[in-house]
Amino acid sequence: MTHPLQFTGSREAIQLLAEHGFDGLAAALELLLNEVMKLERCEVLQAAPYERTEQRKGHANGFKGKTVHSRVGDLHLSVPQTRDVDFYPQALQRGVRSERPGKRGHH
Repeated sequence: MTHPLQFTGSREAIQLLAEHGFDGLAAALELLLNEVMKLERCEVLQAAPYERTEQRKGHANGFKGKTVHSRVGDLHLSVPQTRDVDFYPQALQRGVRSERPGKRGHH
């Protein structure tokens, strides 16, 4: 890609946590996951939104809403869609509507 992508979610997520503490955790996580999924789609497409490159694979094709039930509450996510290339965000599992068990750093 000719220019770096802008990741704006971290600043907004930090602000949510600073203002609302644990009550802002679900909203902050929603924001971060949505941004991460958009960045991942750009990597798969090998192009930023509206960028035309010879390396580009497929095209962005909007978003599909998905609710995931997690430990911090329901997360209302906007899952990026693509056209002409297979893509599904690594942070999610296809068809799963609740948080997948993950490895934790503590025992």
